[in-house]
Amino acid sequence: MVEKQLVLDVCCGSKMFYFDKENIHTIYMDIRREAFDIHGKHVNVNPDIIADFRSIPFDDERFNLVIFDPPHLKWAGPNSIMKAQYGQLDKNNWNQDLAAGFKECMRVLKIGGTLIFKWSECQIPLKDVLACCEYKPLLGNQRGTTHWIIFFKGGD
Repeated sequence: MVEKQLVLDVCCGSKMFYFDKENIHTIYMDIRREAFDIHGKHVNVNPDIIADFRSIPFDDERFNLVIFDPPHLKWAGPNSIMKAQYGQLDKNNWNQDLAAGFKECMRVLKIGGTLIFKWSECQIPLKDVLACCEYKPLLGNQRGTTHWIIFFKGGD
């Protein structure tokens, strides 16, 4: 039997950039499950599995595609819509947390697989994030404030 779930999104949040929020090939993971209204917006975080991106509960080399769109805020007010939608990093350990996340994403990614990383530079520059990652990106956009970076897991 062929596995249907070949894609893992480790920080799915409310799945805002998905065209199909219930794609059968994707496992949606997040550290939280909650639904609430804030500032006139409805936030619905409803992952398939609740887990932390720093400790992904899957075997090595399981997925063809991993999506890593972690929280990008070090600080936010308690009633911040951005914090409600995206979560918040630990302001003192953000770089260690992201480094652990990259390592875990690459661990569960099959050889020949792709990691898609999304980052918003609203508080932490992309260069600082990539400095805490031991993997070299294949390609991505380097202008603007929201970045999509692609990593390829080769066999060497």
